[in-house]
Amino acid sequence: MKKTASTIRDVAAAAQVSTATVSKFINGAQRFSPKVEAAIEAAIATLGYRSNPLAKSMITGRTNTIGLSVLDITNPHFSSILKGANRVAHDQGFSVLLVDTEETPSRERRTLEELSRRVDGMIVFSRLREKEMAWMAEIDKPLVFFGSLAELPLPTVASDDHAGAYMLTQHLRMLGHRRIAYLGFSKSRRDEERLGGIRESLNAAGLELAIFDAEAPSLAEGERLCSAIVLGSQRPDALICYNDLMALGFMKEASNLGMAIPQDISVVGFDNIPYGKYTTPALTTVDLQSERMGATAMEKLLAVIRGEHVEKLTKVAPQLILRTSTVARRP
Repeated sequence: MKKTASTIRDVAAAAQVSTATVSKFINGAQRFSPKVEAAIEAAIATLGYRSNPLAKSMITGRTNTIGLSVLDITNPHFSSILKGANRVAHDQGFSVLLVDTEETPSRERRTLEELSRRVDGMIVFSRLREKEMAWMAEIDKPLVFFGSLAELPLPTVASDDHAGAYMLTQHLRMLGHRRIAYLGFSKSRRDEERLGGIRESLNAAGLELAIFDAEAPSLAEGERLCSAIVLGSQRPDALICYNDLMALGFMKEASNLGMAIPQDISVVGFDNIPYGKYTTPALTTVDLQSERMGATAMEKLLAVIRGEHVEKLTKVAPQLILRTSTVARRP
């Protein structure tokens, strides 16, 4: 016969105290004399009692769960962020509840409002423009946002996209590239920051920038737009892609079209996803420190939950990763 699990009443009876005293002790709501606490601890150990997390949350109002909302979990950039955030949460006794808005801004508000009722705080990615996000600051739960915000009073963690794009463009210029194009994703606020870094570098040399805009930051979009980029009348020497997925999709289709990379066109991306170093050629990219960003955001959110003061914006420095998808331009 299956043994019945011990209850809080069993613990109270064994420790010769009330169930209210046991409940307050387990939930940390009140301290008791060393003798009483020792008796409760001994009873818990002897009976093998485990508290019910749901019941505990009803008493304390806490779930020890953090919500993480990402834009596309199939993108390895977000998988790495989850890994970093989950490691910190686990070390602090929290679990992570993941939701994927699937690059669909119209789903974000309902998804986040529902998530907020199930967690102690949230870490959020969003495709919404800041002027469309005022409701987010009114959610009655601690929240950390990924990306820079100009006006909303939310603590944020952001990669320095401007600096990363500037470094990437400087690298291409040092290789002698003059006709540089950008395969971007204008629906993202980070696109503007990356364009700013690219243009800062090019403007200093008096160079123009050709821009192509994708509908999604995906492999398929890099592949779809490839022919328009390489078969046009002004084929670029080098292409900067909004992310590594788009770069890899572009490289695949460019090979199908008979182009040699990097001999015919150098290609670079952002995120340093794991697949990039295993392609042929391996992809030059900007490492935005995705796992570190996730860990930093979780540390910041847990500090907010504890009532500690945090800086409004924390920026994570990028790193340029040089591989073989770029080469010096032939004279």
